[in-house]
Amino acid sequence: MDTWQKYAAELLGTFVLVFGGTTAIIAATGSGLQLVVIAFAFGLALLAGLYAFGEVSGGHYNPAVSLAMFLDGRLSSADLVRYWGAQFVGGILGSLVLLIATSRLAVKATATVPGPQGAGTAFLIELVFTAIFVLVILQASVSQQFGATALLAIPLTLVAVHLAAIPFSGSSVNPARSLGPALVGNRWTDFWIYLIAPPLGAILAVGIHKYVRGAIVPPPEAPVAEVLQEPERQEPERPG
Repeated sequence: MDTWQKYAAELLGTFVLVFGGTTAIIAATGSGLQLVVIAFAFGLALLAGLYAFGEVSGGHYNPAVSLAMFLDGRLSSADLVRYWGAQFVGGILGSLVLLIATSRLAVKATATVPGPQGAGTAFLIELVFTAIFVLVILQASVSQQFGATALLAIPLTLVAVHLAAIPFSGSSVNPARSLGPALVGNRWTDFWIYLIAPPLGAILAVGIHKYVRGAIVPPPEAPVAEVLQEPERQEPERPG
């Protein structure tokens, strides 16, 4: 698809992810189930974005995911740059809408920052969990074994990542998710972690994916990770 529609889909899908997830952070503040609410909010927001726009662009909504798709040969270099631009704009717009609805202080509270264990731990957590998340996407988006469950596997993995990573790093695994609140809320505490660790995690994921599955699963021909792609229908043979 050589139109601007796929870039618009990436922008809107990233907007849904960032706005839905960060709004839940504000809504859940003070709740005893805050961790669970936030984790499921990000996962369900991703699911909503995939249903709404995934068939148009492949449903990346994350610069680290797009980088992995580029390294795996599913995305061109030109599309990679445009996807990144769309995703970062979508994340910023998500935080701007939250700013209009609440306040700059509220948006600031949604920024990803390291936990009490420090920046080193946060960096490692972001790197490893991004690799896990991207590995699921790389395989689920091309496997013939999982069928429609691939659409649920990716958001549920994001839920699991947030449940585990929030206390240590705030759980980004997505530079666009971190840039929006940092820019709009003007909170740049250890922002380098969320700009560097997720791409490194994506690179690690591609290496593992190629090594573990490369000999079994042939490389996909699709230019993007089509999570919602329907299987081709075969015409019945005619007698005679």
